[in-house]
Amino acid sequence: MKKHKLLILGTRGIPGNHGGFETFAERLALYLVKKGWHVTVYCQSNGEKFYRRKFYYSLWQGINLVHIPVPKNSSFWSILFDFKAAFNAVNQEGIVLTLGYNTAIFSLLYKLRNRLNVTNMDGMEWWRKKWNFLEKAWLYINERCAVWLSDHLIADHPQIKKYLRQEVKTSKPISVIPYSAQVVTKADETLLKRYCLVPRRYALVIARPEPENSILEIVSAFSQRPRNLLLVILGNYFPHKNAYHQQVLAAASDEVMFFGAIYNQEVVKSLRYYTRLYIHGHQVGGTNPSLIEALSAGSPILAHKNPFNSWVAGKDAYYFQDENDCSQKITQILDDETNIETMKQNSFARYYEEFADDRDLKAYEDLFLNRLNHK
Repeated sequence: MKKHKLLILGTRGIPGNHGGFETFAERLALYLVKKGWHVTVYCQSNGEKFYRRKFYYSLWQGINLVHIPVPKNSSFWSILFDFKAAFNAVNQEGIVLTLGYNTAIFSLLYKLRNRLNVTNMDGMEWWRKKWNFLEKAWLYINERCAVWLSDHLIADHPQIKKYLRQEVKTSKPISVIPYSAQVVTKADETLLKRYCLVPRRYALVIARPEPENSILEIVSAFSQRPRNLLLVILGNYFPHKNAYHQQVLAAASDEVMFFGAIYNQEVVKSLRYYTRLYIHGHQVGGTNPSLIEALSAGSPILAHKNPFNSWVAGKDAYYFQDENDCSQKITQILDDETNIETMKQNSFARYYEEFADDRDLKAYEDLFLNRLNHK
């Protein structure tokens, strides 16, 4: 029996150490390999010692890895990496799955060769505040290229499908496949001790330190008054390089703790499971994996009010609109022990309703098989 083949592009590679698409690519690749697929993932190798080498190949848990060296991790070199990956992939057999549209212009290679190309459209990347005009223009153009050049589009949120239909006005087939996560019914409490944390005596934020993630509003809101518990922030902050990071750190009270980026998934799982409140400030994008993982751990949710978060966390979560509203909601939630437990159960209920187990991975495989059968 001939194996089906899949090529995964658009990430920095696996094993996933960055969250987001890297984690999803790892999950999908491992799942499909177990189902008998031949899976190749393109990986970016950074540093001069790698750059002096040509492409090199390795095998990880049955997944073929193609390592493409670049001298450093920057926007320019990432674009070059994506081009080299696309140029290599177009000469290989298999379905091309592109995660994100940041360099979708290179999908022209697949179009010219009549290769089956499926693109996950991610969030509205060009909407993000961090980009300057030229960067937004590049992303906008590539969003359109992804729509024009792909055979099938994947939206991780109903709102993204709506946007593609009504604003971009595409008639291309679109599948809505939100991310899933494994349920967390227990976690290692001892992992909290290295951070001097006590279960249920801290709130948690896991997000890149960018304006559209409402980090400044959340930190300022929490710091408006003593809370008698901690706010734990995960993410790398570089105040000497970034004015926004500097603002966030300056706004923090003594009860706000910055732990940097933590890539140990067992530690992150424990942090989510034992948090008293998970605060999610993302304003832009589709279904954020971090919010799904918070639901899967039964974390009580306070999220920024927008159509993306409202659909994911559901009607029973709490939402804030600005700094003062966030402060009031934090006070309201933290002072009500009974409500905290209800919120925890509501998170589990929403998780089982929409995001349980590996239903996203099964949906991807079903989509691929359907496309192959109707090619």
